[in-house]
Amino acid sequence: MSAANSDLLMLVIGIFGVLIFASAVGYGLQLRFSPTGSNASIENLNARIKAWWVMVVLIGLAFVAGRIGVLVLFGFCSFAALREFVTLINTRRADHWALAAAFFLVVPIQYYLLWAEEYGIFSIFIPVYAFLLMPIISVLRGDTERFLIRIAEVQWALMICVFCASHVPALLTLHIQGYEGRNVLLIAFLVIVVQLSDVLQYVWGKMFGRNKIAPNLSPSKTVEGFVGGVVSATLIGAALWWITPFTPFQAGLLAFIITLMGFFGGLVMSAIKRDRGVKDWGNLIEGHGGLIDRLDSVVFSAPIFFHIVRYWWSL
Repeated sequence: MSAANSDLLMLVIGIFGVLIFASAVGYGLQLRFSPTGSNASIENLNARIKAWWVMVVLIGLAFVAGRIGVLVLFGFCSFAALREFVTLINTRRADHWALAAAFFLVVPIQYYLLWAEEYGIFSIFIPVYAFLLMPIISVLRGDTERFLIRIAEVQWALMICVFCASHVPALLTLHIQGYEGRNVLLIAFLVIVVQLSDVLQYVWGKMFGRNKIAPNLSPSKTVEGFVGGVVSATLIGAALWWITPFTPFQAGLLAFIITLMGFFGGLVMSAIKRDRGVKDWGNLIEGHGGLIDRLDSVVFSAPIFFHIVRYWWSL
C-alpha cells in the first residue's frame, strides 16, 4: 500500500470513528431527553449527524473514484448550488438565456479546464469572460428594468457557486515536490478543518455562548462559540499536519486562516439570506438546509487555501 493510500485509510478510519461516537451520543441524548422528539436541539443534532454520514460516504466514493470522481462531485455541487442561488435572485424573462449559459456553458467549461489542468484560463475564465458574457446575452433581449442588479446577482452567483467552489478540486492540479499522488489529502484537510470549525463553533456556542457577534445576521453565532471553534479547529489542523506537505506550525497557521475565512463566508451568505427573507438556501440536506448552507464556509476558504499552497509549496 502506498503512503498516500495508507494516510487516507487512517484518515477514513478516524472520521468513521468520530461519526460512530457522535451517533452514539446523539442516540443516548434522544433516549434520555427527547424520546418523543420534543427537544428541537437534539432532533436537529441527530439530523445533522445522519446528513454527515451521507456526505462523508459520497465524498469517500468520489475519492475512491479518483480525480474524475472528485471533479464530477464538485461539478454537481456547483450546479446544484447555482440552482439554489438563482431561486433567490432577481431575474426576468430576458435573463433566461444568460442563466442557461451559466448552467450549461460556464459550469462545464470551468470543470473541463480543471480536468485539462489549464490553470491560466481557469483562473480568469469566470471573472473575465463569463462576467462579460452574462450582460451581453441579457442586454440583447432589450429589457433594462433593474438591469444592473440582475446582472450583478448572476455574476455573484457564478463567483460563489462555481469559481470559488471549483478551487476545492483545483487542489488536485498542484505539483508539490515530495507530495506526488497525495493531493486528495489536501482536499480532505481543507474540508475537515473548515467543517469541523463550523460544528465546533455551534457546540461551543451552545455550551458557553453569551455574547452574540451579529444578531441581525446569524443569531446563533457568539463570541465564545467563534473563539472556541476557531481555536479548536486550528489545533485539529495542526494535528493533521501528517496528511499535508506542511509542518505542524504551518498546518495550524493555514487552519487558522481558512477557519477565519469560513466564518466570514458564513456571515456573508447569512446576510444574503436575510436580505431575501429566508432561513436556509434550500432543503436538500436534512438538518443542514440547502447545499450552499454547507458550502458557504468552504467556498470562501478554498481560493485562499489554494493560492497559498500554490505559491508557497507548488513547483
